[in-house]
Amino acid sequence: MRESISFSWRLAALCLAAFMAGPAQAAEAEQRAEGQTKITEETPYVQSPKIVVDTMLEMAGVHAGDFLVDLGSGDGRIIINAAKERKARGFGVDYDPRLVKLANDNARKAGVADRASFFEQNIFQTDLGSATVVTMYLLPEYNAVLKPTLLALRPGTRIVSHDYGIDDWEPDASRKIPVPEKKVGFEKASLILSWIVPAKVAGHWRSSIRTGAGLVELDLMLTQRYQHFEGKAMLRGQEVAVERPFLKGDYLSFRIQDGKDTLLFNGRVSNSRIQGQTIRGEERTRWRALRTEVLKAG
Repeated sequence: MRESISFSWRLAALCLAAFMAGPAQAAEAEQRAEGQTKITEETPYVQSPKIVVDTMLEMAGVHAGDFLVDLGSGDGRIIINAAKERKARGFGVDYDPRLVKLANDNARKAGVADRASFFEQNIFQTDLGSATVVTMYLLPEYNAVLKPTLLALRPGTRIVSHDYGIDDWEPDASRKIPVPEKKVGFEKASLILSWIVPAKVAGHWRSSIRTGAGLVELDLMLTQRYQHFEGKAMLRGQEVAVERPFLKGDYLSFRIQDGKDTLLFNGRVSNSRIQGQTIRGEERTRWRALRTEVLKAG
């Protein structure tokens, strides 16, 4: 894992971020890049202590069915530990061919080369589609550039980062652990941050609920910012609030009031469909909703 990265990769990230941001930001990034052309030596590789590795794997809930991708994999310790101690599989990528060779050698020595492999590759060009867990120890500007790619992963994919956040995406959990032997920074501690990729729920949803009088139409208008959503509902021709909204991966739940009754909805989101159940008192009925209009998440 890396605390910092070579100039060529830093320059690539700045240029990519500038391209995505626009002309004004591009000019600023160009000036920053020009200032960095004076840097000639490669910045150091910093090993993550075992307690950091263990905490990252624990917070991600890594198990035998998982497939990990480690961005900036260094000597391979994240993937190797996941394979050896938790029976998971995965691969790591790093720009330094010497570290890639070292990581593959370490995997063979640990007896997990069949489940852990490493490649010399650009992190921004790495296919993360097979990942159930993504781990990384990258600088903040790299995480910011990776944010759209990470948010586009399958809902429920877990992401864990050592020390640095992902732009303005609030983590689902964080933990600070003492690391007396830490060689970077003033504080002898590491911050471990984790996220669960949320399903995209923003939009106009149409549904119906079963009552004693038959089916009643229910319309939902939901807005979203990362793993948080809110909205309103139209029920029996009246607007009611969506209460206690909760979203974790592809699972969502919320409540609405139907007169004196509280209706609890929960279900799984798959593309433009939600399937689950409605709970009214002791009564449980199947429920589904279809999205008729997609809104851009905030």
